[in-house]
Amino acid sequence: MLTSYAEDENVIPALKAGAAGYLLKDVEPQELADGVRRVHRGEALLHPAVAARVLREVVEPQADRDVLTPREVDVLRLLGRGLANKRIALELGIAERTVKTHVSSILAKLGVTDRTQAALYAVREHLADH
Repeated sequence: MLTSYAEDENVIPALKAGAAGYLLKDVEPQELADGVRRVHRGEALLHPAVAARVLREVVEPQADRDVLTPREVDVLRLLGRGLANKRIALELGIAERTVKTHVSSILAKLGVTDRTQAALYAVREHLADH
């Protein structure tokens, strides 16, 4: 990922969504090219300004990333299978508005910014298989 944002709310979701590298736009062109090559070889790459944020998150995870409720896990599984809110509501026998509430809670607890990142999390954690 190449970006100008080094804040936790950008870094952590990007890494959780599968980014293998995270560089800031202030890198030199050669450093960027080397970084792309390193990530292509399978190496992880973090801009030094970002590495400290990642380490802090590992040592002190955000408190609001608590365990999902059983119903949130149900919603997340269906998100991981690519279902829309309306279909999730039908599958679970709940209101579509309730699904939207669960999705918002899931995003906050996982520290991701959108349903695509949540779906990727579900797939990565093998929740969508069930």
